[in-house]
Amino acid sequence: MLALSGDWTYVGIGHAGRRLAEAVRSEAPSAVDVSDLGRFDTAGAFAAVRMAGLSAQAPGLDARPDAAELMAIVAGAGEAERPPPPRHDFYAFLVRAGQFVERFGLDVMGTFAFYGRLMATLFRVLMDPRRIRLAPTVSLMERAGLDALPIVATTNIFVGATIAFLGANLLQQFGATVFAVELIGFGVLREFGALITAVIIAGRSASSFAAELGAMKMNQEVDAMQVMGVDPFEALVLPRFAAMLIMLPLLVFVAMVVGIAGGVLVIWAVLNLSPAFFFDRLLTNVGVTHFWVGMSKAPVFAVVIASIGCRQGFEVGGDVEQLGRRVTTAVVQALFAIILIDALFALLYMELDI
Repeated sequence: MLALSGDWTYVGIGHAGRRLAEAVRSEAPSAVDVSDLGRFDTAGAFAAVRMAGLSAQAPGLDARPDAAELMAIVAGAGEAERPPPPRHDFYAFLVRAGQFVERFGLDVMGTFAFYGRLMATLFRVLMDPRRIRLAPTVSLMERAGLDALPIVATTNIFVGATIAFLGANLLQQFGATVFAVELIGFGVLREFGALITAVIIAGRSASSFAAELGAMKMNQEVDAMQVMGVDPFEALVLPRFAAMLIMLPLLVFVAMVVGIAGGVLVIWAVLNLSPAFFFDRLLTNVGVTHFWVGMSKAPVFAVVIASIGCRQGFEVGGDVEQLGRRVTTAVVQALFAIILIDALFALLYMELDI
């Protein structure tokens, strides 16, 4: 006969489970006396099941049906089958590949749906310009453009100086150091001015757009706007598109100017070529064509950065983990899209012989 007395709870069980195991070590109890049993919770049931091997059908437990039921629940939870470990074979690889293709297809469909709704909203606003929200657009122009000016200028002046250093060291071996001017002009005006600026703004503004809209989505502010009859695309997305379309070309222009300035300083200091000679050769042999080639990329980069940031923000669910994942995805997708588009522009202008 096994007698259980006192409170068998998480707070008061103490070493009762160990003493119970020692008491039933020699032989299994034939019956259980629960007349003196006080409170009984899952901790006490676990001790009785694991230490004494008791079950809900033990003789004597019928006097306390609550204890018998609790022991049955604990015993059933312990006997539940664990999920099999993941399979690391070719079948599992195919499953993961299929899931990736499915997610990619859904992401592409979501992107087209986003652009379609954006175009519809833009057309509606153009038909009624009074719906344009100037205050948030100007505020976003300051945050996404003017506030990024120091980092854009600092980065691009070092990029121009780096190109000048590399060109001077390389061309000096062939006695053609004067062609470093053309190298700086082609590199800064055609490629690096727009590309480096777009990469900086992608890491800065795409993440910001995704985080802001994602936080609003988590706090149900977007749903509240829809209930009030306000279109979220008109109030949240279009001002960010307008701000990015206006400010990114200006930032690219500043990047080109400071990049050329960095190259001029290095050429003047290292090769002793005067700024007047530099700019005369730049205008003669480089011209403005490469400047417009670089500037033509800025609006496309602006659209890509704003759209990816806003779309990922609207995809945020209800927890912080999804917010962090979507912000990361926005930055990664924006950087990948910028590099891909820059390569496509290079192929296009090569075919057009520009």
